[in-house]
Formats: sequence, structure tokens, C-alpha cells
Amino acid sequence: MTTTLFLQYPKCSTCQKAAKWLKENNVEVNNRDITKENPSKAELSEWIKKSGLPISRFFNTSGRIYKENNLKEKVKSASQEELIDILSSDGMVVKRPIVVGKDFVLVGFNEEEWIQKLK
Repeated sequence: MTTTLFLQYPKCSTCQKAAKWLKENNVEVNNRDITKENPSKAELSEWIKKSGLPISRFFNTSGRIYKENNLKEKVKSASQEELIDILSSDGMVVKRPIVVGKDFVLVGFNEEEWIQKLK
């Protein structure tokens, strides 16, 4: 059985809420601190493809780095490769939490989505 991966930033309130939800719903995951172990370019490429989501959904749009580097404009014009380079450069640029299962990727904490995929 493939283990589900839970990428999170422990100080993030949404991640804490998501971790609590996982525990309450007995969902076993491998925890990974996104600030200590950035997602790699290969992981991001795979997750973006597997999620079916636009790459823009993988950016932490409320983060300091996103705002300071005016990534809102860059996301609109840069190539997928350039954007994956940016995402893999710092875990704080990546929207979290992320749950990676065998055949799905969840970005952010949306309880309805999580119920569908994890229960």
C-alpha cells in the first residue's frame, strides 16, 4: 500500500487544522515539513500533472515571498518550467497543506475534497 504524504508547515494554522482533521479521521500519513524539505522539481511536476489543477493553484498567494517578488504577474507569463523552479526553490512559496495519495493530490484544506479522497 502506498503511504499518503502530508506536506505542511507546522506553524501554519490551516496546516494545524488539517493535521487535526487527519488524526480525528484516522488517516495515516507521512508528515513532511515543507520548510525543511522543499518539494523537488520532479515531485512538483508529477503532483501538478496528477492533481489536474493549474500550476497557479500551487502558489501560496498570501505568503510574503509571493508578494515581495510580485509572483502574481510572473505566474501569468512564465513558463511551467520557470514556475516549477520558483516553487522548488522555497517551501514557503508552495500552497499548503498538500496531500499526495496514490492517484490524487489535494492542495489546501478543503474538507469536502478531503472527505471524498481520504475517507
